Amino acid sequence: MKQSIVTLDMEGVLTPEIWIAVAERTGIPELRRTTREEPDYDKLMNYRIGIMDRHGVTLSRIQEVIGGLEPLPGALDFLAELRRRTQVIILSDTFEQFAQPLMRRMGWPTLLCHRLVVENDRIAGYRLRLPDQKRRAVEALQALNYRVIAAGDSYNDTTMLGQADHGFLFHAPENVVREFPRFPALERYDELLQRITGCL
Repeated sequence: MKQSIVTLDMEGVLTPEIWIAVAERTGIPELRRTTREEPDYDKLMNYRIGIMDRHGVTLSRIQEVIGGLEPLPGALDFLAELRRRTQVIILSDTFEQFAQPLMRRMGWPTLLCHRLVVENDRIAGYRLRLPDQKRRAVEALQALNYRVIAAGDSYNDTTMLGQADHGFLFHAPENVVREFPRFPALERYDELLQRITGCL
């Protein structure tokens, strides 16, 4: 019997969408666009960087917004209960410079993500840890003889869900649920916990 490990997306699954919060706090509606609408991550990030440049939005301003965010209602209890049962890794397309306040609130779970290129408090670019890093992380865990159970909400999670031994959509928008009917779509943490536990 293989050991199991769970990989979870962060934004939309455990925490609010950071960019939507930034859009609301800065009054820049164009920053509301996320991987739920745009599957091409490079295109999305370059679009965001261009908008931040035009509006003079700095890294410290974004970190100030993130510092005021809390995990989604029920997320902390869900994560704590899940970590009592098995190992959990957060696989996110966020950045180290964004994630720290939220990781602190969640008790510092393991996070694999990307890194921003910052010049004088201005976000100048970003460095992907790996292309398609979520799927490749699952693949690497499977090569270590783990059974992987994954959950995510966006287009950029679907390769991770497809690679995993068991994949679930959670809090996913209707367009993603419709395009990926092969993944069970769940809305409540107790349902997700039950389904994951059944796969362990």
